[in-house]
Amino acid sequence: MDSSSIIGRAPEQLTLAERSLLAGKWIALEIYTPATLPLRRIEAVGGAIAACAAELRRRQLNPGDFEFVLVKGRP
Repeated sequence: MDSSSIIGRAPEQLTLAERSLLAGKWIALEIYTPATLPLRRIEAVGGAIAACAAELRRRQLNPGDFEFVLVKGRP
């Protein structure tokens, strides 16, 4: 999956098809603060938290500033 179309978008903006492709993957979202309100954008996608953290480090972002969320499939 090419995550370039996902990076920078809010999880709520994903289509059902995109969400289905992400099912079982981890996404990194910046931790909520008044400075990040109201935008919570996906900054990394990976098969594991470590992969997301590595992607953030490659982009010179601190993984400690992010929460990692497992994307679930349809309920």
